[in-house]
Amino acid sequence: MAKRERKLSLWMLTWPIFIELFLQFLLGAADTLMVSRISDDAVAVVGFSNQLFSALMTLFVTVASGAGILIAQRLGAGRGDQARKIGIMALSVSFWIGLAISVVLYVAPSEVSSMLQLPEELLPLANTYISIVGGGMVLVAIMSALSTAIRSTGNTRGPMYIAIGMNVFHVVLNYGFIFGEFGLPEWGLMGVALSTVISRLLACVVLFIMFLRTFDEPIFLRHLGLFDRGLFKDVMRIGWPLGVNMACWVFSQLAIFSFIATIGSLELAARTYMNTLESVCFLLGYSLALAIQIRIAHLFGAGQFKEAYKAAYSALWIGLALVIVNACLLYLFGGQILSIFTKDPEIIALGISLLGLNLILQPAKMLNMALTNSLNAIGDTRFTMWVSLLSMAIIATGLSYTLGIMMGWGLIGIYICMIADEYVRGIISVFRWRGQKFLRKAAAAQNHDSTSAHTDRVRNESALDV
Repeated sequence: MAKRERKLSLWMLTWPIFIELFLQFLLGAADTLMVSRISDDAVAVVGFSNQLFSALMTLFVTVASGAGILIAQRLGAGRGDQARKIGIMALSVSFWIGLAISVVLYVAPSEVSSMLQLPEELLPLANTYISIVGGGMVLVAIMSALSTAIRSTGNTRGPMYIAIGMNVFHVVLNYGFIFGEFGLPEWGLMGVALSTVISRLLACVVLFIMFLRTFDEPIFLRHLGLFDRGLFKDVMRIGWPLGVNMACWVFSQLAIFSFIATIGSLELAARTYMNTLESVCFLLGYSLALAIQIRIAHLFGAGQFKEAYKAAYSALWIGLALVIVNACLLYLFGGQILSIFTKDPEIIALGISLLGLNLILQPAKMLNMALTNSLNAIGDTRFTMWVSLLSMAIIATGLSYTLGIMMGWGLIGIYICMIADEYVRGIISVFRWRGQKFLRKAAAAQNHDSTSAHTDRVRNESALDV
């Protein structure tokens, strides 16, 4: 029991997730830095394409996220056999969804780029990048299902080690393809795309091998066809609101990128660079949010409802302190960091003007992440879905267009709307968590089951006495 508690402690769950996410950030930063040696247009294409890929990921992350929460809950309740089945089903369904997305992006990259109003001068680069990286989206689907299942068991170190290998390999391959080193052809952005797909393929192979031994009972290839309709319904009951929630955020970001694209490629490049810088601020906070989701789901499944309630606030206060410190450091040194990525004075000036607003944005993100993930961990996913749907549609997207485009406030107006959206969702989530609706309901059900079991035991003993 003590070993299990250490394994599921906030610190033991958080630091491997942080290392994994930090390496993913380095992957993105290395991509941006290396691609910037090609051109600022190439940077804009990578940033725009990644928003598109994130939007499409919601189709299979819906299954993976719902499965992850249920795996943690079932393991907390001592139902390892069900957790194993859920992991297998999540992998199978995610694979087929990812494969469908890959086919569409490989066959029709130009149609997708034009539909999203990418500036015409960027279309040739976008077609190349989207067809290759998008064609490999099935690998992202597999990685998402496998890593989520593995982390939900409390093993956050495994995916971390694999992320280290994938990122190192990707950066080396990037360097070779961009600059023609190691005997590789100098293929520019096409080389970056190929490097991304190859590194993800290798990560999938290693994750799959680890997944086969993740649960108490090993998984063999013949088990990959297992399907339990009742368990899958449970996965989708939790998963589809999570998918809608994530889709709201991703599509609002995609819409915002489309708004910025209508302003100009310079603003689009500046936003891409700022995305990279902002990742530093909330990286550890997001790691805490993911870790607390796993911990609360285990506690909830084990019937430790008071501990689950308090755990959310512990993660919140720690996260707020961390992101505020990080945001202040970025405010002080952000200008110098931007100059590493680009020498364009207009892009640097535009980025610096946003760093002050970032000081207000990041605490709001931490508030929102910690409480939303806590609510999701206990199954209250429909509430977070509706809050996200309304706030992002009205504030993040609608108001961004009004202030940023119609009223001519540009990126500043869009950032103000992003800040407002995060605070609105975060504050509403705080009140929902304090109400403890799902926790009280689960506690009442547990008490009822205990009372029924006690009554049955008394009746059986009375019958024996007679």
